[in-house]
Amino acid sequence: MNHILRFAIVILMSTLAVSQALTPPHAITDPKQIIAKPDANVEQGEEGLSLERLYMTRQVGGTAWSPDGNTIAFISNITGRNNLWLVPAEGGWPTQLTVSDQRQSHPTWSPDGKWIAYQSDYDGDEQWDIFLVSPKTGQVVNLTKTPQVAEENPTWSPDGRYLAYIVKPKTSSVYEIDVFDTLLRDVKHITTNTPPNKLNRNPIWSKDGKLIAFTQEDAKGTDSNILVVDLKTGTSTHVTPHDGEKLYAANDFSADNKTLLITSNAANEHQNVALLDIATKKIKWLSDQKWELQGGNFSPEGKHVTFRANVDGHADLFLHNLASEKTTELPLKKGANSFGGAESAFSHDGSKLLYYHNGASAPGDAWIYDIATNKSTQVTHSLMAGVPADHMVEPFLVHYPSRDGKWTISAWVYVTRNMQRNGQNAAIVYIHGGPKSQSVDSFNRFIQHVVNQGYMVIAPNYRGSTGYGKAFEDANLFDMGGGDLQDVLAAADFLKQTGYPDPKKIIAMGGSYGGYMTMMAVTKAPHVWAAGVPIVPFVNWFTEIENEDPVLQQSDLATMGDPKKNPEFFRDRSPFFFVDQIKAPLLLLAGGHDPRCPKEETIQVVDAIKKHGGVADYKIYENEGHGFARVENQIDAYRRVTNFLKAHVPPADCGCKLQ
Repeated sequence: MNHILRFAIVILMSTLAVSQALTPPHAITDPKQIIAKPDANVEQGEEGLSLERLYMTRQVGGTAWSPDGNTIAFISNITGRNNLWLVPAEGGWPTQLTVSDQRQSHPTWSPDGKWIAYQSDYDGDEQWDIFLVSPKTGQVVNLTKTPQVAEENPTWSPDGRYLAYIVKPKTSSVYEIDVFDTLLRDVKHITTNTPPNKLNRNPIWSKDGKLIAFTQEDAKGTDSNILVVDLKTGTSTHVTPHDGEKLYAANDFSADNKTLLITSNAANEHQNVALLDIATKKIKWLSDQKWELQGGNFSPEGKHVTFRANVDGHADLFLHNLASEKTTELPLKKGANSFGGAESAFSHDGSKLLYYHNGASAPGDAWIYDIATNKSTQVTHSLMAGVPADHMVEPFLVHYPSRDGKWTISAWVYVTRNMQRNGQNAAIVYIHGGPKSQSVDSFNRFIQHVVNQGYMVIAPNYRGSTGYGKAFEDANLFDMGGGDLQDVLAAADFLKQTGYPDPKKIIAMGGSYGGYMTMMAVTKAPHVWAAGVPIVPFVNWFTEIENEDPVLQQSDLATMGDPKKNPEFFRDRSPFFFVDQIKAPLLLLAGGHDPRCPKEETIQVVDAIKKHGGVADYKIYENEGHGFARVENQIDAYRRVTNFLKAHVPPADCGCKLQ
């Protein structure tokens, strides 16, 4: 089978000085330059990219190197559940290692190769336990067995005896860091009594196992620090003292344990990569970009570091030579690329790098880059189920001004092939969640399906999105549902100005915070929308803050304020109180075990809408959490969405389904 499943790409490498500015991709600013691609192979009436086929394409994530470099562990929903699989590093047929009805994530291989640690929760409740599985026998051991406490992100000590992880009781707003001794089966607390408005994350072992570095972030998400703990003495050292709000995050220890690779916005308010000397606390910047960079790993011998650069939604990967200070862009396919691996993307001998390639026409897959040969080999193959890559629509990157003139908003526009510029088509404003998140050049099964069915789509990165610097990311603080909503409405304006859609056939849709924004849109600008699809939304700041997970409660209090002190403001920003304004029919979807946006948020707003004579259908998936992990639920949910849209906002007869 290997000769069928394996192939490699070779592209010329490019080298740049560390100070050289990264070139952003071209963005369209004139709506009239959005042009539907003609395609003679598209014919009206065919099934095209069906939901069933698209959602049977695999999802891949959570990769980890075996210590000998011969095998990759990864998470995939090949069976319809996110379980753990193994595949040879040179490519080949994968084998299933764990069989569970529950989702699993964050696999990490022990240094002696005997165990793989991972986490699993129950029906999406996010009360994770840490498990071990033997890659040879498949034997599974639950290490923690704490249904009311979440343990997450396990990472092995270099000697393979200890596992560090973050831990949070269900009723707590704080993540602490623990270390589990797999020999004595006891737990040591690395952090204790962290203030309720802070959380600890990403414990990283030094290469000699004597230190753990971690990042401590405030609930507001605008300030963080790096601390280093000496495990023998228990002493914790704060290594990033600073004034004002700045973000610092630890990424990796150097081979001599004296230096940390870090990511920070302290230099120019954009995330950049630097080296931090632990003893002197001095920082040496490796980049000075006005985009979003993310530190990766030191190579095993310590001569190189990796980092990722997200430039307006396109993400490339880089290898930086510490001696020559030259940075090399890895020759990869364009899209939203990111490094894989658990503790490191580097293989243990330093010869290869594990990464993910994701693009509009390619679901995320694991690839291996050979540093000596500059070749990439695909390891996993998601795009199965008879779905050709050339059937996908590539989006246009667009920029448009915010309504208040303060910002340039970046967005992705997907146009159905052969769509006529006749003002008769239906269109969707697809709103990402977060709000600290970003729509990027990546694969989206539902968008590809509805575009194939004749719906135009715009996915805006409204103020508050990540990827565009501190000022833009902070621009919706204490104003959620305000200026960011205006940016979403401006996305609808951009769509109309292309000349493709009927202004009376615009749909709002989004998940999580995007679900909240959808509800704000249909209540605050009711005449704009023909339909709304809020997925796992919250609708009422008062009940949301009262009932959500305590970590998110602290975050909301820090980013929006206290509803008890400013009730009128919170009432104005809660769409629940304005359902009498809604003109559009709605379909709401939620998870029964969702700790972030509890199902009661959906139920209360549906009841209120119906009381006012509005149209609101809904479905609660009782065995899901914040989003849907089970393939049959994904298919059912988005089938409901498609049927709802076609019933209420049918697409134009555009000849747009693939033959």
